[in-house]
Amino acid sequence: MKLVVVSYKVCWESPDSASGYATNGGFALQIRALSELFDETRLVVPIARVPRPAGEVKISGRKLSVVPIEEPVGEDLPRKLRLPGWFLRNITTVAREVRNADAVHTPVPGDIGTIGMLVAMALRKRLFIRYCGNWLVRRTMTDRFLGWLLQRVAGSRTVVLTTGGGGNPPSLRNSSVRWIFATSLTESELEKYATVRADPAPNGPKLIIACRQETKKGTGRVIESLRLLEGDYPGITFDVVGDGSALPEFREMAKRLKVADRVRFFGNVDHTGVMGLLTAADIFCFPTTASEGFPKAVLEALACGLPVVSTRVSILGELLSDGGGVLLDDTSPSAIALAIRSCLDDRERYRALSSAAVRTASRYSLERWRDTIGSLLVIYWGPLRSLHA
Repeated sequence: MKLVVVSYKVCWESPDSASGYATNGGFALQIRALSELFDETRLVVPIARVPRPAGEVKISGRKLSVVPIEEPVGEDLPRKLRLPGWFLRNITTVAREVRNADAVHTPVPGDIGTIGMLVAMALRKRLFIRYCGNWLVRRTMTDRFLGWLLQRVAGSRTVVLTTGGGGNPPSLRNSSVRWIFATSLTESELEKYATVRADPAPNGPKLIIACRQETKKGTGRVIESLRLLEGDYPGITFDVVGDGSALPEFREMAKRLKVADRVRFFGNVDHTGVMGLLTAADIFCFPTTASEGFPKAVLEALACGLPVVSTRVSILGELLSDGGGVLLDDTSPSAIALAIRSCLDDRERYRALSSAAVRTASRYSLERWRDTIGSLLVIYWGPLRSLHA
């Protein structure tokens, strides 16, 4: 069976990559895992005009090839206004690839994935849709439209999985809509990084956050909390990993609060680099108030045995329910500082949190993610690979 993936994820040319292309984040790792389920995989993605080597992850997979389309220009409203022109220039390529596919996978929300989904529906293709936002909180018209549509079409030849989890099903209207977790860690990586921490550094604990740097993710509130902590922990530092529109604001905040010498900004870092930084840290801070799906960076932190200080947004409450961290009901700097203190000042508790973190992460391997999806697709579609492949 030939799978065509239509995604909004921006990629770029990379001569050293087996496919000729690369991207950043966990997307390439998940595509490689999905490709193992099929005879052939073709990835239809926008290609950046200028390479973005920071944090590069090469795209590869079993009989995988990349089909380039234009990268839409702009963000938010300017991007939407230019999208009709982009559509006219690229729809022929998208439609051709979908027409020649045996099955189509589209991650949504995202304009390109949504277009691929609608084309696949029009051509009556087997369709696997993965909703990667916060299924339970739909704030935009697009989110509400997708929530309505996916509950109507799920079942039979259309498989709908939504990122998240919990004791309740994602949809009471359609039981065919199911939860799926998100991860970028293989079983061998989970074993490699699984370390139960004895105790944090007594005077110089290292805090870390890894995410897209936007205001609602909470990086600024952690920077503010440093002023409340530095008196008792003279060597405390905070590593900020990831790029984003709020990064200049956070740099200026660190200077204004006179904690710039305690905050290191790394920008985008590749997967191996992120895991190395997590391994060297003591506490992962993620006081997010954004609409999250299943933040993979939190899972990566747990895999390294890091206690996590976070909120109850989306899946995070359940992910930390086994004791791998501290859940915040208040995301003020003082509340964050208090939660960090509760981890650092009790060595027995710190070790227990670390042990629970490793235990929780062990349930979320990339192989299990792949096999969970594969088993479900086989139920709906039949065999995904030919006997002689």
